[in-house]
Amino acid sequence: MDPFLQSAIEEAKTGLSEGGIPIGSVLVHEGKVIGRGHNQRVQRGSVIHHGEMNCLENAGRQSAETYRGCTLYTTLSPCPMCTGAILLYGIPRVVIGENVTFLGAEDSLRAAGVKVEVLQDAECIRIMREFIEKNSELWNEDIGR
Repeated sequence: MDPFLQSAIEEAKTGLSEGGIPIGSVLVHEGKVIGRGHNQRVQRGSVIHHGEMNCLENAGRQSAETYRGCTLYTTLSPCPMCTGAILLYGIPRVVIGENVTFLGAEDSLRAAGVKVEVLQDAECIRIMREFIEKNSELWNEDIGR
């Protein structure tokens, strides 16, 4: 298991333990985690704090040069909002735990030249499937299905 994906999964589990949606993310620069976060839409009553957005917020202000050397790890395919932030900051590589339970805007990332790797990690899939099954109303509130 990739240790950075494992860190993102730990973030997702933290979010779940807080009563939130289990999506986690870490931002890695030169082999070091410089930001970590998890979806806090429920905990904060926020429409913005998806896992990737919370991770970027927690990383704090970084230089453009730093972002250009980063990889963002996320347990779930990034939605259009999170994709926009990835593109805005010029993050060149995104590693996605899974896109079976939700396919985000990966095509937009690829079209902009971002290297996208989808791992279809069994634990990421299991966590989201179980969450969606038990919390379909909450899941559908954000995703809009």
